[in-house]
Amino acid sequence: MALSSDLSLESLLERIVRQACLLVDAKYGALGVLGLHGDRRLTRFVTHGFTDAEIAAVGELPRGHGILGHIIDHPQPLRLENLGQHAATFGFPADHPAMDTFLGVPIRIHDRIFGNLYLTEKQSPGGFTREDEEVAVALASAVGVVIENARLYDEAERQRRWLEAAAEITTALLGPISRDTALQLVADRARDVADADFVALLMPTAADVLEVRAVSGAAVHELIGETVGTFESLAGEVARTQVTAVVPDTAREPRYTPSTTPLWPELGSVLILPLRSGDVTGALTVGWLEVLKTDRWELDPELPQRFAEQLALVLQVAHAQEDQARLAVFEDRDRIGRDLHDLVIQRLFAIGLMLDNTVRLVQSPDATSRLSSAIDEIDATIKDIRRTIFALGTTAVAAGLETSVQRVLGQAGVMLGFSPVLEIHGAAEREVSDVVRENLLAVLNEALSNIVRHSSATAVDVLLDVSDEIRLRVRDDGVGLRGKDHGNGLTNMRARADLLDGHFSAKDLQAGGLELTWAVPRSRP
Repeated sequence: MALSSDLSLESLLERIVRQACLLVDAKYGALGVLGLHGDRRLTRFVTHGFTDAEIAAVGELPRGHGILGHIIDHPQPLRLENLGQHAATFGFPADHPAMDTFLGVPIRIHDRIFGNLYLTEKQSPGGFTREDEEVAVALASAVGVVIENARLYDEAERQRRWLEAAAEITTALLGPISRDTALQLVADRARDVADADFVALLMPTAADVLEVRAVSGAAVHELIGETVGTFESLAGEVARTQVTAVVPDTAREPRYTPSTTPLWPELGSVLILPLRSGDVTGALTVGWLEVLKTDRWELDPELPQRFAEQLALVLQVAHAQEDQARLAVFEDRDRIGRDLHDLVIQRLFAIGLMLDNTVRLVQSPDATSRLSSAIDEIDATIKDIRRTIFALGTTAVAAGLETSVQRVLGQAGVMLGFSPVLEIHGAAEREVSDVVRENLLAVLNEALSNIVRHSSATAVDVLLDVSDEIRLRVRDDGVGLRGKDHGNGLTNMRARADLLDGHFSAKDLQAGGLELTWAVPRSRP
């Protein structure tokens, strides 16, 4: 059969209807495709013989009522001389062409009804004959096999495209790639493979909040950084439950509500896939502006779900690569800090001691004054170098907050002679704004620097508590404030808290030592 040479399902259905009309001399023909899994609604309605104006005047596709519904419920051939006299006749929409003679036959694929072939208005006298019915039944039987082949071809083609996209992402992972670049690559490829209009990748930034991290398609730039509540959206439900949501028609799904932001596009059909990267969960939203024909969903979420799992791998690998890059920088800075401390500071300290001893042997007041000035300059230089060592603990790359704090404490341990103890509450590796991270690390550096210079402490405890608020607490067992002014250090810490609408406190502990508390909102107001 010539039909078998065309493996495009859409064009194949059109050719089937056209060929059927020619074989039985019908003026009008249509092929209605049923929904999946027992859905009796017509999800696709391919016609022949209607003008564009007639199609536009009729409006939306039939819902499967009347004679069409009768054949759906009773999948047997039906031949009528007068369509309007059948008991199941439901009537025609306004502006629908007049029709009298009718022939309808089901199209079976194996033991399932794929749809029905409808033929009306026999152009030769006498209406449709038994021979016409036999021809239509034979055609329906033959095209069932052809349609199945076309569907298998479509499925294989979709599978190939999803696998190729996954392979492309895997190849990209073999080279250096940032997390944001990886997320954008996945969003772009998902939109291309799914032939979608819109893809958004949402990841958590705080408790019960998902942030749009990558967008492809409509409103690309405007949506980045927008947030939705995990208990106020279907995407949040998918992220929480890790169960895929398929929404063929958003207007019929009460759980689907567009984002509160007006920038979120109005979508007709949506597929929302869960993501999991370590302990962090998110969602991948794939959307189409128009309501898709239900048979499009026979691709099954399985292939997109595999792609989403690939995305989770992308997140993990990209995160590991970023960590590796940060560690390389940290290790180099550690080496520089150790060299400065072990070589430069120790030598300067030894020189200062020698000069200090020499002062006692010099009789000239002028020489004594000059030696004392040199000793003061050496002390100042040692302090400058120590500040440089602490500054090396603050990385310029976008490290996670927990990682950055650990590096600062590691640098401080070199100067303290012992390792501070770090306690973390909450998900410190979640995204924190750059301005909050930078100010927190500056405060931590200043607090540790003060402990080195003033406190004579033998233990330091640091608490980092991350929720909607970020709280940093630094305790030591040193001499405390004792009513003394520690220069600009505490003033700067308080100013950094005020800058971010936070608060700062410093108090002596009853058992001895000092407690500093610095807290600000997670995101800059």
